[in-house]
Amino acid sequence: MPRVRHPFPLRWNDNDQYGHVNSTVYYEAMDTAVNAWMIARGGLDPAGDVIGLCVASSCEFRASASYPEGLEVAIGVGKVGRTSLTWDLHILRAPDGGSAAGDDVDDGRDDGAAPIAVGRFTHVFVDATTRRPVPVPEQLRAAVAQLVVVPQHSD
Repeated sequence: MPRVRHPFPLRWNDNDQYGHVNSTVYYEAMDTAVNAWMIARGGLDPAGDVIGLCVASSCEFRASASYPEGLEVAIGVGKVGRTSLTWDLHILRAPDGGSAAGDDVDDGRDDGAAPIAVGRFTHVFVDATTRRPVPVPEQLRAAVAQLVVVPQHSD
């Protein structure tokens, strides 16, 4: 199944002194894409009784990008646990090379494009008041079922 892709338009200030996108910007893009997807497609209410807290993240940088390129975050799920989700995320160049814009897209495009970065985020779902782990909400669990992929790890 193709990953859902979330647009990631670069901004002028995303470039660092070396002329490429700073590493922290990739984390910001992945975090925004996953949370936007959970809210829009998974029914997660950030002001609700159950919230997702990021407990781990990583990113492997494979190629550089710079403004004004358009990028996308391709969203997949590597693992569904009882109280957690581990996202398997690819940063891709937008297919037209220009600025990506709009809502997330699932147009069936093959995910065969080489990612310029591969990231992982693990969210643990907790009671918003007690901060104790709770099961992944059923609506979210059902929604992520379509995004489960075999994670691609580098050796």
